[in-house]
Amino acid sequence: MMTQMTSLHEERLDHVFSVLKSTGAKRVLDLGCGSGSLLYRLVRDPQFYEIVGLEESGVSLSQARTMMSEHLVGEQPRLRLVRGSYAEKNDRLAGFDAAAMVETIEHVYPNALSSVELAVFGQYRPKVLYMTTPNREYNPLFDLAPGEFREQDHKFEWDREKFRRWARGVAQRNDYEVAFGGIGAFHPDHGEPTQTALFTRKD
Repeated sequence: MMTQMTSLHEERLDHVFSVLKSTGAKRVLDLGCGSGSLLYRLVRDPQFYEIVGLEESGVSLSQARTMMSEHLVGEQPRLRLVRGSYAEKNDRLAGFDAAAMVETIEHVYPNALSSVELAVFGQYRPKVLYMTTPNREYNPLFDLAPGEFREQDHKFEWDREKFRRWARGVAQRNDYEVAFGGIGAFHPDHGEPTQTALFTRKD
């Protein structure tokens, strides 16, 4: 399973990078950037001239700082790392062209999802936001027991209907459009292992 997951992880990051690039975005937020795997891809492409990684975990942020150290120097570095939570409002994170939330929403306690919505979609309001999250329906194909999550720290894992219902509500309340997709090997009954939502601001 670990090999499968590692392969899916790399495929997912490459896919998210391609989607962000295709939007034409120049200023990008990585919300829940972890140790910097997506940032590493973004900073190597000159299209992105301002990149901000937001991460709550000090350990992960320290790893990102080490990996990205050469890109964090100078008077106006293209890359900035910020310690914090996307469940909290922050004026410095408003007005970006695009944002990514890669395998991070499922680490949020369900009772905090409204705070995430208010901060990310209500205040940051990126023109485009691309979100990925596990598709719970696919878990049996990873030999997971019923109710078992892919990672211990996950607070929930949505099936496709529940994710789409939540995302459509978020889009409707905050004046976004949303389109759904998937990443990884498609199964006729279970869909893809990773499900995606592309939110596009209407104005």
